[in-house]
Amino acid sequence: MKPPLKRRVPKPRNPYVALALQRRAGEHEKSASAKRQTEKQALRKRLNEQ
Repeated sequence: MKPPLKRRVPKPRNPYVALALQRRAGEHEKSASAKRQTEKQALRKRLNEQ
């Protein structure tokens, strides 16, 4: 008869990581891609008005 396989116990999760991720502040200005997108929309809107 074979001996039972040893089960590996998972490493416990760090309880402080989740709290730190929730506390992280957001950006205070728009990203470069968001600025580019709004500029493209404004340009298209000006060209359509003419």
